[in-house]
Formats: sequence, structure tokens, C-alpha cells
Amino acid sequence: QVQLVESGGGLVQAGGSLRLSCAASGRTFSNYAMGWFRQAPGKEREFVSAITWSGGSTDYADSVKGRFTVSRDNAKNTLFLQMNRLKPEDTAVYYCAAVETTGLVTTDLFYEYWGQGTQVTVSS
Repeated sequence: QVQLVESGGGLVQAGGSLRLSCAASGRTFSNYAMGWFRQAPGKEREFVSAITWSGGSTDYADSVKGRFTVSRDNAKNTLFLQMNRLKPEDTAVYYCAAVETTGLVTTDLFYEYWGQGTQVTVSS
């Protein structure tokens, strides 16, 4: 079992930045590929970013490419999402997720563990 706890969300003006964190516990963090997803009101959950167990490979949704950066610190069991140049359309609840695999996983159906989410609100 893996427990995931997100933090770092909040209210920010358009053009601003936030850094989300996802603290993991319960199993060996470095065994898990990680992902970030988000869900806006009235919309389906969507992929944001993913990273392999080593951090050697990453992927991003086209809507955030060039603005968001995913990283991880396996020594601290923590996943990060640096979000720059935020837009109102980035407003959503952001979730981190984990799956025990060596690959890069961009589909939510394959993830085994999820955090409770953190709200990000970008005002115009």
C-alpha cells in the first residue's frame, strides 16, 4: 500500500507560479512511476504529467508543455510539479498517482494509488 498526500495548491493570479508536492509513504518510492492528473469542475480527469521511477523520462500534456516541470526526489519520497505561467484554464483539483512499474504511464486507468488532491485556482 502506498499513501500519497499532495500539498502546495492555492489561489494565484494568471501568470504566476505554484509548486505542488506529493509526499509518498508505505512502500519503496523509487519502485513507482508517478503521475499528475487534474480535474476541473464539470470535466473529466485529465493527464498532466508523468515521470519514470528514476526521473529519467517525463511526459506532459500539450496544454502544459513548456510551462510545467515534473521532478522527483527519491531520497525524500517526494514528487513535485512546478507550474509556471499559470492560466485560468489550469484551475482544477490536482492529483498525484503511483503505479509500480519501470515505464512511463500517462493513462489514469493504470495507476494503482491516488492522493486526495489539492486545489489550484488561477484568477484572471
